[in-house]
Amino acid sequence: MANTIHILSADIANKIAAGEVVQRPASAVKELLENALDAGATSLAVIVKDAGSTSIQVIDNGNGMSPADALLAFQRHATSKISTAQDLEAIRTLGFRGEALASIAAVSQVEMKTRQSENDLGSLIRIEGNELKEQSPTAAECGTAVTVRNLFYNTPGRRNFLKTRNTELKNISDVVTRMAVIYPEVAFLYVSDEEQLLDLKPKDAGGRLADLFGDKQFRSLLPLKETTDFLTIEGFIGRPDFARKSRAEQFLYINRRSIMNRSLNHAVFQAYEHLMVKGAFPFYVLNLTLDPAKVDVNVHPSKLEVKFENESAMYRFVLHAVRKTLGEHDLVPSVSLGSAESSLGPEGRLHFLSGIGAQTHLGDIPQVQSPGADIDLGRVFRKVERRIGNDVVQKDGEATFPTDTDHQPPVPPERVVQHLPIGSAGDQLAIQDGKPIWQVQNKYILSQIRTGLLIVDQHVAHERILYEKAVANFENSLPTTQQLLFPQTIQLTASDYTLAKDLIPHLEKLGFDLKLFGKNTVVIEGIPADVRVGSETQILQDVLDEFRNNEHTETMDARDNLAKSFACKAAIKAGDRLNTTEMLVLIDQLFATQMPYVCPHGRPIVVKISVDELDRRFGRTVK
Repeated sequence: MANTIHILSADIANKIAAGEVVQRPASAVKELLENALDAGATSLAVIVKDAGSTSIQVIDNGNGMSPADALLAFQRHATSKISTAQDLEAIRTLGFRGEALASIAAVSQVEMKTRQSENDLGSLIRIEGNELKEQSPTAAECGTAVTVRNLFYNTPGRRNFLKTRNTELKNISDVVTRMAVIYPEVAFLYVSDEEQLLDLKPKDAGGRLADLFGDKQFRSLLPLKETTDFLTIEGFIGRPDFARKSRAEQFLYINRRSIMNRSLNHAVFQAYEHLMVKGAFPFYVLNLTLDPAKVDVNVHPSKLEVKFENESAMYRFVLHAVRKTLGEHDLVPSVSLGSAESSLGPEGRLHFLSGIGAQTHLGDIPQVQSPGADIDLGRVFRKVERRIGNDVVQKDGEATFPTDTDHQPPVPPERVVQHLPIGSAGDQLAIQDGKPIWQVQNKYILSQIRTGLLIVDQHVAHERILYEKAVANFENSLPTTQQLLFPQTIQLTASDYTLAKDLIPHLEKLGFDLKLFGKNTVVIEGIPADVRVGSETQILQDVLDEFRNNEHTETMDARDNLAKSFACKAAIKAGDRLNTTEMLVLIDQLFATQMPYVCPHGRPIVVKISVDELDRRFGRTVK
């Protein structure tokens, strides 16, 4: 009887092992960069084609290898970093397992040229699928150049699971950026499809951050350094008012090794408690230097996770260091008190559309003193009644909505100061002191109707309006653009620049007028009609951040993702003061949308609380 258990061939075993180390093109870039830095390189070039699926080339000016070492380097578990088990407790290099080149060679076509400074000729090694194709002497510069072609060519299943070109290129950009941040003394050149994305000269830590993220971002950073006998933490943290809407720009290192650690990330975030609004995340670059024996870096195939000897002590140390740095700086924002009318200011005016192609700046509209003075209130609330009817009730904190818009029998008027009928058969709005509507805590719009209270969340209501308008712009290609008198320039990170470049056709349909200026710089010459003048660069950055967040958490096409991202960031916010006319226009446009009950992300917009529910809550006897 034949055996059912057998040993896998070396070829299959190598492909399985490669799947743990090389998961995508960015993984190969990371491993090659780590090898180059361990070899003492002071200049690095990363050149990719088709987001790494066609070609990845990493060139360094490091120590190079002898012909024998060059061939041996492609064997599994061949390394110069460690030799004994005790060495695992004193790892200071980025690589140490001897798996990178073997794993890459198992799933690609690899060519390596390398030369040591004392040799006149270098070595050429060509390997395909771990099969040696060529070994010969060659002319080469000092250092090592590795070219990886057709990644996953012999594992089509893995190749089919690669993400979109934009996603894979973003991941490569993130790897290069993380390496460039922590090795400022090394020159980095990063080229994608013959377009230069980064060209970084050796500088100090601050100069490197300024080159990567722009002078404005760098000026907002606070230097941090805390030293004990056993541990040192140093780097930069961002001011709370320059927080981002994603965690993309949070850089954590252990002995200059980029890692991911939820505990330490939480310690940093906890130090910012009450200094940032919900949904905002601080920028930080932190490197912890400690005895390698106190941390285990050999717990994850890609070496992104680590284990500390004393996790709670590390958490407290990081929390204390960040909180101390924040406490040493004046982070209280300046507030100028003025009248309610002037608090909006010319740049704080809200932008709504009162009709197709017609823009209304609500900050310019006078306060409504009586129904119908500046807007047809009857029409507004007839529209409300047609959408919500009399069946919207509040049950256990959840709003339910009618499935049809049938009119109910007429109701007699009530004894109020003034009535504004909502259609011939619906609720009636009680107008007191000439105000049919109120704003509560500059956050919610509240109105008394015949059967109780109608409450609208102003931010998500405006978000729904802008989302449906953005979707319509994509369909009709009829954006409304405000041309800027003075174009604004924004410097993006390499990954954000790549994302913006890919999204420009969609951004233009939203109303943006953008020009690529090279070196990760974008010039904003026009903005959508709904964007407040003065917030152009912030809106664009926030839209890119939100797009990336949605890209990771939801499955949607790029246009829908962008429409949701723009609507979320361009909408009025909780805390924005609205006058009566602005609230009425908001309600008017909300109930003209296809789905006025929930925002694009699923949050409720409208809640109606019935009089019967109020009576029950207050213990009154319901007749």
